[in-house]
Amino acid sequence: QVQLVESGGGLVQPGGSLRLSCTASGSIYNIYNMGWYRQAPGKQRELVARITLGGSTNYADSVKGRFTISRDNAKNTMYLQMNSLKPEDTAVYYCNTDPPRVTTFRWGQGTQVTVSS
Repeated sequence: QVQLVESGGGLVQPGGSLRLSCTASGSIYNIYNMGWYRQAPGKQRELVARITLGGSTNYADSVKGRFTISRDNAKNTMYLQMNSLKPEDTAVYYCNTDPPRVTTFRWGQGTQVTVSS
């Protein structure tokens, strides 16, 4: 199994920014397409951003234009830059492959993002 550790969440005011990190226990970002997921209270987990091996990116309509996904293979780390945050962005954010490979890449604890004034 590969360990994925999310970090960088916190409390931020509407309109603010956060940068999330996802660090892997091995060199995986040159092997798998990856994504950032989130789960808000009472809602299903959803994919919000994805990045392919070739570097192409896609975003959910709800975050397009505000979030940017990237990765640094040398650091075994993927990032999610979140700008212009809205209260509806409040959720626990997770990283995994795209599509999720939950046997090899277990869902971690995620990192909490709270957008509130």
